[in-house]
Amino acid sequence: MVDGGMVGGGPGGARPDRITLSGITATGYHGVFEHEKRNGQPFVVDVCLYTDIRRAAATDDIADTAHYGELAEVVKAEIMSGPYDLIETLTEKIAAAVLDGFAVQAVDVTVHKPKAPIEVPFGDVTISIHRERS
Repeated sequence: MVDGGMVGGGPGGARPDRITLSGITATGYHGVFEHEKRNGQPFVVDVCLYTDIRRAAATDDIADTAHYGELAEVVKAEIMSGPYDLIETLTEKIAAAVLDGFAVQAVDVTVHKPKAPIEVPFGDVTISIHRERS
């Protein structure tokens, strides 16, 4: 539970600790159109990890926290995997990889597809999810 106080941050419903990495960018080959899968396009991902950082702060040891350099590599690998028709699928795959690879209680993932093939001028397309460890 994030809002109920079970994720990091301390007792009594305190806000959870967060580690956020924004703007992870790689070329992916996702989309419903064949040219998207053939040519690829940039995808940008923001990830927020919910974890208790007190032990890492006390030990000053990177082994006691989620290493954001490794996080960036995991996200990049997921962007470059597939291909998937939907960025919803990519978003779920990233969340699952983060929960599988890092000792965190929950994760927020936002996938941006700024070059989506839309005929109307637009700024960005995003899918955002929150997933918790079960």
